[in-house]
Amino acid sequence: MTASEIVKKRKLDSPNRGSPAGSKVFAPFRVIGNISNRTPFAVGTLGSTFYIVTSVGKSFQIYDANNLHLLFVSQKETSSTITAFATHFHYVYAGFGNQVGIFRRGIQEHLIELDGDVIVQQLCVFGNFLCVSTDDNAVHIYKKASNQDKYATEFYTKLTVGELQGGAIVSLIHLATYLNKIIIVTKSNLLLFNIRTGKLLYTSDEFPDQITTAEPAPALDVLALGTVSGEVILFNMRKGRRIRTIKIPQARISSLSFRTDGSAHLSVGLGNGDLIFYDLDRRSRIHVLKNIHKESFGGASKACFLNGQPIVVTSGGDNQLKEYVFDPSLSQQDGEVVVQPPRFLRSRGGHSQPPSLITFADSNSHFLLSASRDRSLWAFSLRKDAQSQELSQRLHKKQDGGRIGGSTIREKFPEITAMAVENARVGEWENILTAHKNDKDARSWDMRNKRVGRWTFNTTDDGFVKAVAISQCGNFGFVGSSNGSIVIYNMQSGILRKKYKLHKKAVTGIALDGMNRKMVSCGLDGIVGFYDFNKSTLLGKLQLEAPITSMVYHRSSDLFALALDDLSIVVIDAVTQRVVRQLWGHTNRITAFDFSPDGRWIVSSSLDSTIRTWDLPTGGCIDGVKLESVATSVKFSPSGDLLATTHVTGCGICIWTNRAQFKAISTRTINEEEFTKLLLPNSSATGGGSALEGAFDGSSAEGDDQDFTSYQSVDQISEGLVTLSLGPRNKMHTLLHLDVIKQRSKPVEPPKKQEAAPFFLQLSGEKVGDEASAREGVSQESPEAIQKRQEMEAKSLTAEEQLNKFKPTGRLGFESKFTKLLRESSEIGDYASFLKYLISLSPGSVDLEIRSLDSYEPFSEMIWFINALKQGLESNKNIDLYEAFMSLLFKAHGDVLHANNQNEDLRLALSEWQSCHTAGDNLDNLIKYCAGVINFISGV
Repeated sequence: MTASEIVKKRKLDSPNRGSPAGSKVFAPFRVIGNISNRTPFAVGTLGSTFYIVTSVGKSFQIYDANNLHLLFVSQKETSSTITAFATHFHYVYAGFGNQVGIFRRGIQEHLIELDGDVIVQQLCVFGNFLCVSTDDNAVHIYKKASNQDKYATEFYTKLTVGELQGGAIVSLIHLATYLNKIIIVTKSNLLLFNIRTGKLLYTSDEFPDQITTAEPAPALDVLALGTVSGEVILFNMRKGRRIRTIKIPQARISSLSFRTDGSAHLSVGLGNGDLIFYDLDRRSRIHVLKNIHKESFGGASKACFLNGQPIVVTSGGDNQLKEYVFDPSLSQQDGEVVVQPPRFLRSRGGHSQPPSLITFADSNSHFLLSASRDRSLWAFSLRKDAQSQELSQRLHKKQDGGRIGGSTIREKFPEITAMAVENARVGEWENILTAHKNDKDARSWDMRNKRVGRWTFNTTDDGFVKAVAISQCGNFGFVGSSNGSIVIYNMQSGILRKKYKLHKKAVTGIALDGMNRKMVSCGLDGIVGFYDFNKSTLLGKLQLEAPITSMVYHRSSDLFALALDDLSIVVIDAVTQRVVRQLWGHTNRITAFDFSPDGRWIVSSSLDSTIRTWDLPTGGCIDGVKLESVATSVKFSPSGDLLATTHVTGCGICIWTNRAQFKAISTRTINEEEFTKLLLPNSSATGGGSALEGAFDGSSAEGDDQDFTSYQSVDQISEGLVTLSLGPRNKMHTLLHLDVIKQRSKPVEPPKKQEAAPFFLQLSGEKVGDEASAREGVSQESPEAIQKRQEMEAKSLTAEEQLNKFKPTGRLGFESKFTKLLRESSEIGDYASFLKYLISLSPGSVDLEIRSLDSYEPFSEMIWFINALKQGLESNKNIDLYEAFMSLLFKAHGDVLHANNQNEDLRLALSEWQSCHTAGDNLDNLIKYCAGVINFISGV
């Protein structure tokens, strides 16, 4: 299967995708930064190895529990959000909507659809059975059709739980040694069913507190229950009674798990994000992990010990997946065993809230820096998921080596509102500068060490930091204040270098050119300032009509774009200090925009839920799409092959491929009515498309299937306009001055007669030359025969010359293609084919054919030729050539036309041509009038 066939197959298999013609520039590719959501993960076992399945909405991801490397992602996006997981060796069972999909290595192998409009809540797989609980308090039982089947697909029976039996189903549990039996855990009691017979075998007493979770214990017949009030109940199913109760005050239990490597430990996940560990033998709490997952996102949705290992895996709605490990216990002298606290082992994560600001951290498109409202700064890798990590916010020690005073447990830095990155000095000192919400200090960061830097740069005028920038050399950091001042610091030493005060309101953008010569700033007062950076002088300022909210500078072209409050984007040339483009089209506030690396495009997003692509040479919008979620930030990769976007919903960063790297894009301006809705990329393997989709995508928008690499001019822009010939200009000049060219090209001297051939002695008879000729097989010819043959050739040449002096007439005579097309066109009254052939002839051929026209009565060929030129003038095409052809006609046959001006047909043809010829005199008069006025004005 070829690469194009693979891409087409993936596009056909992709569900719920937008139209392929949605955008002719960008195609959805993938999403980075999504790890898990509130749906509890599932742990699968393959021999001695484990894998973890997490949900990311309508897709799932499979991680290796040994190192948390991403192994597989689901091939296709599901029809609705995934709500439940179960694993059984190689197979992953995922419940979504009223369907259950059975997957192997991320590829769906079977789909089970339940009757009715229900939602799958819980899954349980054991033996030959698959149990599925739904939100209508029913349990659907499926079994294997035969013992050779790998999974259950055949519907077996249905169990219903009424309101009097406990209400909503919390969990489905199969206890070891309970053959064909399943425990349905409801909010208030436990129900034991025999699923083979469908009988209810046991119903427990009603529990006073609502049950939130359940987990089977390693001991036989024992089940652990967690309640909403914070009680952990160990219940013996065989005896039908409680055997122990553990109370946690004011906490909602969300997850329970037993350690199975020999230590009797129980982990309790709470809704506030804490994880508590109990020693069941000593009946005591051994450790508490505080705030491992954020309470605002539901706390720890699941915490699970790996079977036979001292490792606990946790996840929550904050997009984090973590592993903690227990080190071997320590023995004391009195025989007491000290359990060491769990140690953080490894994790994978991303933003817990939608990201708001992104930028590429290097020129190779390896790392993507992302800031979010959760006040974190992440460096996401586009090559390997395991290389992504959050930048540390641990402050540096003092210069004397002492620790910084105050509590080490503090909140994170405020939300990042502006960010600048330069890599010229990466590894030597800090190369990232950030501005924070309602903060008077800008902070430096070190990308190589992935941590906050040494310096904080103050605005010095008691204003908040609103804009930051770094020079291309990496030596200077720029800080713009809400009070209008600009402060410049040295990035290596952190020393203040310069101050500027031009703006009366907040500074919203700062930039410096690549040579550190010219600095540009803008503010909410609508002023654009131009500075000489070396001399620290103001070169000039430009007052715009509306406040400026943001600025993007393109160093290679010295152009910078500004977003204004009047919903327009203004492009200014830093050299001339003038506005060169103003882009209108957005109907709501512009949230972000960016230049393409070559400076030809600007991609902008707005609160009107559109992303538009502007072509700067034409000044028009060449592409636009409507998205389901508003884009808050857009950024081109340094090579221009990718576009990264963030949106108000979703914690991931959307990556789009640029189709322009594979084919030329039309610069035709489109209207908003031509915008189409396009779904965002997703986390599935093929749901977002391929990186090479633009190369093999055969279906494209209207006009995109044209070849724009070679442009062919149209013959005529409009029928009402006069059009000159598209050929070389020297062809017309040659036609007009052909007689001068011939006169100039005549030889200065007459041709000289060829000198006589040298005399050679001819041998005959039995001579050496004849013998040699005879031996070589050369036929011998006598001198008399040679003389006779030469006389015959001379006579035939003379006869041919005599024939060439006369031009045969009539259909029986010889006709050139010129004469034949002229006669045939006159018979049908349409000279289009003749004119096309006439234009294609060279100047010498045209002169020869016109001189060869029949100049004897009834002057048919001359009349046909005049009528043909008249039709050419009426078409308004190639006007200059037709005028030149008429001039050649008068030069060659002017005497004949003047002497026979009383001929009715000839006079009628000339009068009709004259009427067409004078129609263009008005244009000539207008051109001459305008030229005269311009000369007069320029001379005053």
